[in-house]
Amino acid sequence: MRQFTRRSWLQSSLAGVCAVATPSLGTCLEASATPRKGRIRQAVCQWCYPHIPVDQLAEYARKIGLLGVDLLQPDEYEIPRRYGLVCTMGYAGGGDIGKALNRVENHAVIEQGFRLNIPRAAKAGVPNVITFSGSRGGMPDEEGARNTIAGLNRVKKIAEDYGVTICLELLNSKVNHPDYMCDHTAWGVRVMQGVNSPNVKLLYDIYHMQIMEGDLIDTIRQNLQWIGHFHTGGVPGRHELDGTQEVQWDGVMRAIADAGFRGYVAHEFVPTGNPLVALGKAAELCDV
Repeated sequence: MRQFTRRSWLQSSLAGVCAVATPSLGTCLEASATPRKGRIRQAVCQWCYPHIPVDQLAEYARKIGLLGVDLLQPDEYEIPRRYGLVCTMGYAGGGDIGKALNRVENHAVIEQGFRLNIPRAAKAGVPNVITFSGSRGGMPDEEGARNTIAGLNRVKKIAEDYGVTICLELLNSKVNHPDYMCDHTAWGVRVMQGVNSPNVKLLYDIYHMQIMEGDLIDTIRQNLQWIGHFHTGGVPGRHELDGTQEVQWDGVMRAIADAGFRGYVAHEFVPTGNPLVALGKAAELCDV
């Protein structure tokens, strides 16, 4: 099965799935808003729906009881607010997956991006902005951890001053992002401990960490203090959260809720069928 990343999906022929599989988006948007239990505060990642305008995706998200839209650019931060939602995670100049905090030469540009965009995020009510470790490129993990800690220490006061959380994403290096450094929870936690700020956390991507480590529930429970945000995605393939996948999503969500997590869980899966129907089913499954 072909594996998808944010970058490849934007160029994929499957990007037309909305037009093919959703004959009438308007029909979907006419549904009454669905009340949710509120133990899991759900959102949706916009990049998985590139042919649905952000406005329409936000409106549909509200109608199925989601609270936000993830991974928007600064000029899109305000759009979810039109529908009573928030941008739950924003891009803010925090580097790229392959080129970011583990190299000192990238720190100045990342700081510049955060100085520009974190105030914009705060004004728009965006609680989180994303950043990355970057690829190893032959660098030892310990050196990369020291550099990443230094980079985050350089920018953490910006986040603290504006009440925004910088989230360092955990990604798999086995399938989707070969050579990515922040590919195990232990490495990410080592960095978080070195920074030790309430406004610097991990983005724990359940899809990626199931591929790299498994043992999801115990790992989340033991490290929840360092986690600021979650992403979902079916394993294998990053597709729908359904019976073809190996993660028991309701069990994982129940563990997250029972542990007292009050951040957001954003759905980051690439639908293979009707995208909005798939999103609605994921919202229902994770509403524990």
